[in-house]
Amino acid sequence: MNINSNLKEENTYDAIVVGSGISGGWAAKELTEKGLRVLMLERGMNIEHIKDYETAMKNPWEFKHAGKLTEEQKKTHPVQTRDYPYSEANEKWWVNDLECPYTEDKRFDWYRGFHVGGKSLMWGRQSYRLSDHNFEDNAKDGHGTDWPIRYKDLSPWYDYAEKFAGISGQAENWPLLPDGIFLPPMDLNCVEKSVKERMEKHYKGTRILTIGRTANLTVPHNGRGNCQYRNLCSRGCPFGAYFSTQSATLPAAMATKRLTVRPYSIVNHIIYDKDTKKAKGVMVIDAETNETMEFYAKIVFVNGSTLGSTFILLNSTSEAHPEGLGNASGQLGHNLMDHHFRCGASGKAEGFEDKYTYGRRANGIYVPRYQNIGNDKRDYLRGFGYQGGASRSPWHEEVAELAFGGDFKDKMSLPADTWNMGLGGFGEMLPYYENKVYINHDKKDKWGQPVLAIDCEYKENEKKMRIDMMNDAAEMLEASGIKNVETYDNECYPGMAIHEMGTARMGNDPKTSVLNKWNQMHEVNNVFVTDGSCMPSIACQNPSLTFMALTARACDYAVKELKKGNI
Repeated sequence: MNINSNLKEENTYDAIVVGSGISGGWAAKELTEKGLRVLMLERGMNIEHIKDYETAMKNPWEFKHAGKLTEEQKKTHPVQTRDYPYSEANEKWWVNDLECPYTEDKRFDWYRGFHVGGKSLMWGRQSYRLSDHNFEDNAKDGHGTDWPIRYKDLSPWYDYAEKFAGISGQAENWPLLPDGIFLPPMDLNCVEKSVKERMEKHYKGTRILTIGRTANLTVPHNGRGNCQYRNLCSRGCPFGAYFSTQSATLPAAMATKRLTVRPYSIVNHIIYDKDTKKAKGVMVIDAETNETMEFYAKIVFVNGSTLGSTFILLNSTSEAHPEGLGNASGQLGHNLMDHHFRCGASGKAEGFEDKYTYGRRANGIYVPRYQNIGNDKRDYLRGFGYQGGASRSPWHEEVAELAFGGDFKDKMSLPADTWNMGLGGFGEMLPYYENKVYINHDKKDKWGQPVLAIDCEYKENEKKMRIDMMNDAAEMLEASGIKNVETYDNECYPGMAIHEMGTARMGNDPKTSVLNKWNQMHEVNNVFVTDGSCMPSIACQNPSLTFMALTARACDYAVKELKKGNI
């Protein structure tokens, strides 16, 4: 008995954080800085800042396969290879799909990375606030459940997150894209400036074009270096110039000496205590040995990414919670959303042949949503924004001509003749109850766990929106003097935007939601969920900044409640 009690004591913390990505890193930082002893559990390997970014400084010719994937990699990563993120330069960030299968009732591209830092090492870094419109849309048009908070509740926490993370951007005073606390913006290039000027003049103040708001530092900040304009972010940034767990939140949490990070720790379920009606800890499978163990804490923050967290909650069944932890509403696993994109328009810009860009800016332009606002009425709900930019065409277009000799060599040393300008839409998806995930007990992963099944599709509202995403882009480019404009729709499936959200939504009513306005489970008050699963709707902006703000806010509340003895 003594051995067990010692072991239990040894495995007991004030708080457990499940996951080490953007929201998990923030939870660890906030809880440790507020005095709690925290255990952070990560199911994958450890990645140390700088030391483990092995390809960050490699030249193109140093890659064995010139950046291409091997047949073996394609075989072990059938899902990860469906789109661009998985490459030779960052292949260790991405999950082996054969070890971690899932069931697709309908096609869903699930991009995952299991390692300390999670997707904070691979994210696109676009960082936008949601606006009051976004928090009110569900209540106004009746889709999904009403948000239990409004912009004013989150605004100070957006400030707090931006000050720490370092977001570069330009204030625009645009109601649908609230301004934040910005580091100096990156520059628009000459073509983008011309398009901005002509477009804004044409639409007379009803549309704007701005530089992307990005978690890339333009000046040194909080002990981190500024962006070097290499645009090799997906390999890990040795300068700490973009926000990641490794560059920002983990060092802050470690400085408190109150954080323990345990990699290779797969959280299988949360342990529920029927006497206290609280969670008492988590059951973990060691990813290397398959051994199981338990860890205990007063509060549990679940930050395993939307679908990872939902699996854990659905898998945490007990007599009191037969359908999954905190799932009396029946909403857990439902209302899965993702942005839809991969459509828009592009064309050629004339008259800038003597101009070129400086460096490789790791950022594009942004046109915030303007649809279904004021007099702009559409035949669908909600709307979309655009990301894109202008650049000189890649020189390799000349290679197709198989030219030889001096002229060819001269041409190779100069940029291409033309500039291209493109706008790609990012559209909001509505919350639909029938877009769901559930546990498939007939299939098992490498560790013997059942797997998640995903049943999700875009519907009529999204399909109608895509037509405007193409046509509006073409109209804007033509109004801005761009020539030979062509529209495109490269087809999109849920999961592709890697912005999955919504399966454990917040709400005021426990009958229709899983979490309250503090990201706290209605039924189990010492469990908090602050990753993408908490979102009642997704707007059309990139969501990670909102996860940061929600996490900081929930941690502040959780610690206060803990100290008052309410948790």
